[in-house]
Amino acid sequence: MAPTLILKTGTSWPDAWRRCLAVAPEAFRDDRVLNLWNGAWQEDGRALPAVSPVDGSPIAGPPRVDGTTAHRAVCAALDQHRAWRHLPLEERRARIAATLDALTEHRGLLALLLVWEIGKPWRLAQADVDRAIDGVRWYVDGVEPMLAGRSPLDGPVSNIASWNYPMSVLVHALLVQALAGNAVIAKTPTDGGVACLTLACALAAREGVPVTLVSGSGGELSQALVRAPEIGCVSFVGGRDTGAAVATAVADLGKRHVLEQEGLNTWGIWNYSDWDTLTAVIPKLFDYGKQRCTAYPRFVVQRHLFDAFLAAYLPAVRTLSVGHPLAVEQPDDPYPQLDFGPVINAAKAKELKDQVAEAIDRGAVPLHRATPDGARFLPGQDTSAYVQPVTLLNPPPSSPLHHAEPFGPVDTIVLVDTEAELLAAMNASNGALVATLSTDDRATYDRLAPQIRAFKVGHGAPRSRGDRDELFGGLGASWRGAFVGGDLLVRAVTRGPQGERLPGNFPEYQLLP
Repeated sequence: MAPTLILKTGTSWPDAWRRCLAVAPEAFRDDRVLNLWNGAWQEDGRALPAVSPVDGSPIAGPPRVDGTTAHRAVCAALDQHRAWRHLPLEERRARIAATLDALTEHRGLLALLLVWEIGKPWRLAQADVDRAIDGVRWYVDGVEPMLAGRSPLDGPVSNIASWNYPMSVLVHALLVQALAGNAVIAKTPTDGGVACLTLACALAAREGVPVTLVSGSGGELSQALVRAPEIGCVSFVGGRDTGAAVATAVADLGKRHVLEQEGLNTWGIWNYSDWDTLTAVIPKLFDYGKQRCTAYPRFVVQRHLFDAFLAAYLPAVRTLSVGHPLAVEQPDDPYPQLDFGPVINAAKAKELKDQVAEAIDRGAVPLHRATPDGARFLPGQDTSAYVQPVTLLNPPPSSPLHHAEPFGPVDTIVLVDTEAELLAAMNASNGALVATLSTDDRATYDRLAPQIRAFKVGHGAPRSRGDRDELFGGLGASWRGAFVGGDLLVRAVTRGPQGERLPGNFPEYQLLP
């Protein structure tokens, strides 16, 4: 009989909230977080109710402001920008470095907030915080040559990002943009991360970094955060539908932009035999339930290798551990080692389960469907946001699982017989951020990889978003605007020589780095 699990000591949401009130009382109230604009914490906006995906319990929701308030915040950010852009680099560097020291001091609390707000297991929550700190510190230590001959933009950078990486994507971007001489604005993701972002921004604001943080409906705030003439650049991370609307707006206005959009990242198997290597990597591909822009939810497999592929794949996927990220046997036990916890909310869990059921109804073959029997849950907890791993063979063309990224622990497999079919299946979503081709023959990889429409293509190993000096972008519909990573991130948010063409995917040109 499995032991009864309990919550690890000191990790409850009330525990985390009390710590937030103690660390940053200016940004947190008894029952809500505040918005930050015009250099002050504002008790405005309508705080919406929210629940944790971990167990359905109430947590702090975003205090949503209206479009008028958002425009006032943008105007105030422009005033901050005009002062900040003239601050000497050494002063900007000192303030960002002090912010990193503060984030390091409160690393554990930031990670705990990520667990409750977006369901990350402890290991991955810590990694999100650490990648933000380490990534920005790399720029602090070496930004001078990146800024040589360059100047800040004419207005602040507006950031609209998805909920899955509040620290290593959003906070990382904010601090590098500020280091480069820009005031920065962030919209809190609607689906989670408000308390973590509020704490991080409070620590930055204390050091004099010109950061604005507001919550609200993307549709209502887009006029201010995307279209306002005061905005110098729009940085967006999210889905293609919303991204397309942002792309149209910035193109019409001729505004600097960085738009990272989803794509169906694929893993091809062609004339391959190193199955032990594949078996070892499969569990890692399920980190955070594949709720990552660089997840691999699609395998494209040479038909005559399908039996060997399954022999390597199925034992690995059966080892995955799922459950409550803070559930332990004894109060002071270490955090559980999980591959993933819940998806972002119960509505997303239902959507995924419905898509799987519909795909099977229309002909997909279920190869693996895990049950919750071995999952680590507290007695009686709400598990409505949890999805067990699923693998389907040949989802029908009518299913969203055939052509779109599921953003959850659902793998699909497509069988092919020719290289042309392999490439067509790997390019099903008109562009992706990453892809991998596993083949024993290096010459085959060198010949096929350039025909795969992904920004990064690995040879038998996964590619990731990367950080520090690793560049990042997307091909096709997966990216619009300037590419980032390394010195390209600094170039994307600064002005260079007259007539400069930034590497990126723009309406008038595409320039690979």
